Amino acid sequence: MQRRTFIASSAGLAATIAAPALLAQAGKLTPLKFTLDFRINGQTSPFFLALNKGYYRDEGLDVSIDSGAGSVASITRIASGVYQLGLGDISSLVEFNAQNPGTPMVQAVYQYYNRAPFVIIGRKDRGVTTDFLSLQGKTVAAAAVESTRRAWPMVARTTGMKPDAFQWQTTDFSSRDNVMVRGDVDAATYFHDSAISLFARMKPEELSVLKYADAGVDLYGNAILASSNLIAQSPKVVAGFLRASNRAIVETFANPAPSIAAMRQREPILDEKIELERWGITAQYVAASDTRTHGLGDIQKLTLERQVDEVVDVFGLKMKPSADAIFNTSMLPPRSERMIKV
Repeated sequence: MQRRTFIASSAGLAATIAAPALLAQAGKLTPLKFTLDFRINGQTSPFFLALNKGYYRDEGLDVSIDSGAGSVASITRIASGVYQLGLGDISSLVEFNAQNPGTPMVQAVYQYYNRAPFVIIGRKDRGVTTDFLSLQGKTVAAAAVESTRRAWPMVARTTGMKPDAFQWQTTDFSSRDNVMVRGDVDAATYFHDSAISLFARMKPEELSVLKYADAGVDLYGNAILASSNLIAQSPKVVAGFLRASNRAIVETFANPAPSIAAMRQREPILDEKIELERWGITAQYVAASDTRTHGLGDIQKLTLERQVDEVVDVFGLKMKPSADAIFNTSMLPPRSERMIKV
């Protein structure tokens, strides 16, 4: 989609945002559309807790939550004005802003994954260990365009490997578990918490999990993103959404069961035990080590600047967005409300 199309759509969005804001002031709820990055499951269960317990309504918001089709789709949905908020990967946002220079149309406002849950999971019977060097000469399954695959050159740099140290086998997300179980490949890329489906079919002791973060690649993952027009026109609306979401995230760390129950009201076919296990993995990345100092949702600017540099280089982008264009921390809840025990 061309930039002029985004600008036209964004202009229309400004008008649609201003009107709901006035309704909220009159005692009515402000409607907001929030897109997830992928399917509804335990990874994003806190948002359904906030919805079901009325935390968004407490902030004067009428929030609807839809499943997504990847970070790029989330960003495009927000930039076009179809959605006002969503979840999307920071590296993908850097790329989008680099390809659409000028005043940013989308900004991150709350860092959900304090570290990107990027992993490669390999079969031990194929010689894959927790050392990335063990992947040399192997075959690794991945979707054609996905964050974990695209970030691989960053790991190769830190580990002293060549970017082509192994062979990629392009595989649909829906087929990834199958090729691993059958042994068609030696390893596959995953969001760590998405690998629960694989762990249900193969014993964990048969697998090696290679975490990008363990290789010294400090990448922020999916964040809550907001339309820049919404930020400019109704910052209190964004702040209210973040307060309600943060409240639910903190409660989920204390006791995830109610969040999983709320999520299953939307997707009752999902297994409670499996989704609790999924959240257990997600929590490791939402509350990574940085959160001990600055709390949930915040970032270290130097870390983000380094990530921008890496993304621009590895993705071959022609311009470098500023960290301030990528992330707006001004609407975060107070630090005291974002602190948890990790």
